[in-house]
Amino acid sequence: MSSSNAVLEVERLSAAWEGIPVFRKVSFRISEGEFFVLLGPNGSGKTTLLRCLAGLERPTEGSVRLDGVDITRRPPHRRGIALMFQDPALFPHRSVYENIAYAALLQHRPTDEVEEEVGRLIDLLHLAGFEDRRPHQLSGGELQRVALARTLAARPRLVLLDEPFASIDVELKAELRAEFREVLRASGTSAIHVTHDREEGLFLGDRVGLLFDGGLRRVGTPSEVFDDPRTVRAARFLGYNIVADPRGLSGVLPTDLRVLPSASEGLTATVLVSGSTGRENQAVLRTDSGDRLEMRTRGAVPSPGTKVRLGWDRSVPLTPE
Repeated sequence: MSSSNAVLEVERLSAAWEGIPVFRKVSFRISEGEFFVLLGPNGSGKTTLLRCLAGLERPTEGSVRLDGVDITRRPPHRRGIALMFQDPALFPHRSVYENIAYAALLQHRPTDEVEEEVGRLIDLLHLAGFEDRRPHQLSGGELQRVALARTLAARPRLVLLDEPFASIDVELKAELRAEFREVLRASGTSAIHVTHDREEGLFLGDRVGLLFDGGLRRVGTPSEVFDDPRTVRAARFLGYNIVADPRGLSGVLPTDLRVLPSASEGLTATVLVSGSTGRENQAVLRTDSGDRLEMRTRGAVPSPGTKVRLGWDRSVPLTPE
């Protein structure tokens, strides 16, 4: 991606907390209308990176450019970047309508223009009929819809989403994820979404970046990253089993692991636990060398305590780091 069509350019950005590095020399670019996901475990530096982009934390080195302009040292209110936290943090004494309109009115835009913008967002986020309600009268999903509408009403160039679905009930998550994605696409707003949920990240992102131990290890489309994780660390996070074969270390998906006939050669393991997860059966195994493996299949799985030989039809080569 060339800098000419990049909304955001992050170059060799580093940050530390009380002298301890949080992330180091992170570089990436976001294009117009792109939904970019930063995916990684808790403690990998994702939230601190967002706070540096929003201007709430100061990096120790590197630069942040928005539309080609260096904003590394600009205060948060002059960046054109909006940060939406896991907690919607709505004004409890204001109505849904007033919460959504608040930031837009602070920009001293004409009242009729704000009314039109708020009305459009209310329709987009299925909030019609909720305009006069207060936050305490809303569900968790409704609160997040209002928070997103308020964020977009300010017309930021870039929206930063910090695990916005972490506290949402499981049955609502899928619907809310898709809704957020479509609303951002309809508004043409570029976004960076951080999460430790690999399913969520791979589902939402146009591109995905894996952040581990303060370093951006892998960037690509969801299929590129998932099909070729490259390192043991990335593969393990994405749900692969790590196995050793004559070629070296490889990643094998739980659905690609299978039990071989007893006379066959293969990896010897003992079943620790097995059972049904609904449409699939699952087994957790321990190899003779002490490695933990997971197998998922539509077929039968051996009972706990059974010694088996394992094989696989597909694997991806991995490097230690």
